[in-house]
Amino acid sequence: MNRLTKFLCRWVRAVGFLLTTIWIIPAFSQDFHFEGSITRPILENYLSRSISFTELLHDDLSQPRNKRGVDPHDNLRFILDTKTKFVGRALMLWGRETNLVSFLKNAKPFAEAVHQADPEIVLQAAAFEIVTKQVEGVAIPERVLREFGQAVTNRNFSYEAMIYADGRFVNHWGNGASVPDMSRLETRMWFYFLASSYIDVGIEAIHFGQVGLMDKNDPGHAGWQDMLKRVRAYARTHARRHFLLCDAHTPTGGYVEDGKLLFDFHSFPLRIAEVEGQPYKGVLKVGYSDGIFLRSKGGMTPSGWSCEHLPYLVEFDNFGSHNPGKPGKDPFIWGWDEITWFALLPETERNDWLRYAWKWVKETDSNGHLQMPGSRVLRPGVQGGPNWYWANARSDACPDGFNTEAVIRELWGTGKGKGK
Repeated sequence: MNRLTKFLCRWVRAVGFLLTTIWIIPAFSQDFHFEGSITRPILENYLSRSISFTELLHDDLSQPRNKRGVDPHDNLRFILDTKTKFVGRALMLWGRETNLVSFLKNAKPFAEAVHQADPEIVLQAAAFEIVTKQVEGVAIPERVLREFGQAVTNRNFSYEAMIYADGRFVNHWGNGASVPDMSRLETRMWFYFLASSYIDVGIEAIHFGQVGLMDKNDPGHAGWQDMLKRVRAYARTHARRHFLLCDAHTPTGGYVEDGKLLFDFHSFPLRIAEVEGQPYKGVLKVGYSDGIFLRSKGGMTPSGWSCEHLPYLVEFDNFGSHNPGKPGKDPFIWGWDEITWFALLPETERNDWLRYAWKWVKETDSNGHLQMPGSRVLRPGVQGGPNWYWANARSDACPDGFNTEAVIRELWGTGKGKGK
C-alpha cells in the first residue's frame, strides 16, 4: 500500500467517525438530564417521547389484573419497551377526592418501580377543573395550613369555600360537582395539597387542566401565580430532581403576565377537522377551531430562558360524544371525541393516521409535539364496544390492546437496538 493510499484510508476512517459522531449518534441518543430547572432542548427531548397513559399509577402492582382486566406489569413493560420518557396523566383525580389516599398508596411503589427501571422517566399527574362535595371528607394537613398562614385547627376542606360565590359553574359537572375558583384561598390550599401529595410519591410534572374556567375572578392570574409559586417552592425541596414541570390547556395560546409564562410548556387537544363528504375521515388544519398550531405564546419561562413560542403537546382528548357517526361541529369529529374517533378506525387506518399526524405536527410547527395515545377512556363508539383505549400490543396480559406500540416505536426510532 503506497503513501497516498494509506492517507486516503486514514481520511475515510476519520470522516466516517466524524459523520457517525455528528449524525448517527444524536439520532439515537438524547439527553434527558435536568436538575432544579430544565433547558429547552431537554424539555423538547421529553415532549418528543411523551405518551398519555391515564391512571397508570392507580394500579396495584402486586395484583395480576387491574379493574379493567389488564396486567399492570404489561403497562410497565409498554412504557419501558417503547422507551417513553414522559408519561402523561399517570395519576389524577376527576372528582372522587376521597379516593386520593388509595391512589397515592398504589402510586408510590409503582413510581418507584418505573424509576428503578429508568430514572429519567418523568411521571405526570393532573389537577383538573373540578371539585366535588367529596372534598369535605379530606382533612387539611397542618403543613398546608401553615403554608398559607392559617390557624392550625382540625378541619376538612370546604367545598363551598372553593366554588364561585356568584354561582358561576356551580354544578357544572353534575350535582355537587363544580368548577373551583382559583382566586379563593381554599381552592389554592386544595391545589397545593394535591400537588405536594403528588410530588411526595415521585411525580415530576402536573397538568392543571382548563385554567380558563378557574380564573374568572382572578385578574392578572394572581391566584394562579400564588399557588404555582408555592407548589414550585415545594418541588425545589421535595421533588426527585428539585423541579416540577407544569402545564395546562391553553386555548388562547398560553398565559403570560408581565412577559413571564405561567407554565413550562403548553398543551391542547388536536382539534381534528372532518372532511366534508368523506364519512369518518379527519385531518389536521392550522386555524381550525381553537387549535394551538402556530399560536403558542412565548416569554420568559419558569426555568429562566426566553422563547418566541413555548413548546407544546397536542393530545387525543376525551370529552364525550354528540350525534355519534354524523357530521357536526367542533370539537367533535364525526360526533365523537378525538380518542374515540381514533379508536374506531380500522387498525391499519388507525396506525396510518398516527403516522400522518406525527409527521404533520412535526412539519407544520417546530414548537409542537404529538403526545402518543397510550391509555385513555373511550365513549363507546358502537354498542358493546370498548370503553378504554390501550396502545399495548394485544395479548393475554392486555386482551383489548389496540396494537399501537409498534408504530410508536417506529416513529420514535426506539425499536430493537435503537434509542436510549
